Amino acid sequence: MKFVSPLIKGKLIKRYKRFFADIELDDGQIAIAHCANTGSMKNCADPGWIAYLSKHNNPKRKLAYSWELVENHQQQIIGINTHNANKLVAEALQNKIISELADYEQIAAEVKYGDENSRIDFLLSAPGLADCYVEVKSVTLLENGCGYFPDAVTKRGQKHLRELVVMVEQGYRAVLFFAVQHSGIQQVKVADHIDADYATQLQLAINAGVQILAYRCELQQQNYFLDQSVPFICDKTVDF
Repeated sequence: MKFVSPLIKGKLIKRYKRFFADIELDDGQIAIAHCANTGSMKNCADPGWIAYLSKHNNPKRKLAYSWELVENHQQQIIGINTHNANKLVAEALQNKIISELADYEQIAAEVKYGDENSRIDFLLSAPGLADCYVEVKSVTLLENGCGYFPDAVTKRGQKHLRELVVMVEQGYRAVLFFAVQHSGIQQVKVADHIDADYATQLQLAINAGVQILAYRCELQQQNYFLDQSVPFICDKTVDF
């Protein structure tokens, strides 16, 4: 995935009102950047960290800058823009990078489905295969050497899990895909300590046959892409 413009380097001053961040650029200018992240961004937004921005020339935008990445003091790269998760997965599906999903030929995005007014991130199909419903989640929370999702309570995430279970019950394939936008994360777990209800719902989904995949992102120069799978560790048991 290529960013819309060469990334501009600065220093994070603060994130505020959820969707705004003040960034001091190398020339001393203070840029107000759009922060496309509805999560808590726990452990992802410490003042003084290096921030990377893209700049847009669209005159209709209220803010010219978008906050894309941040680099912490351990020189780990974290993807701030959660909208990039779907772009990364779409590109990886098209390029057959995700081996577990490489047999599908058609890729449809944002397809309406389910009984709870949902849209699936990707609906995959191919002759002779059951349709595959893929829900994408961005993982950025690193704690005690492990990546966790979610980083805040998510009722919407619970709804998505219920919808995936129904698809499995109807004979389709369903996948919860964790796009790990943190170079320091080597494995992923459910954040039971943050959202116990989500953790329970996730285990019920696994029991029902929903598959879990996790792939980590890599940044090389201006190129950002999914490059390798990381394990999902399940240490919670829930019975029906």
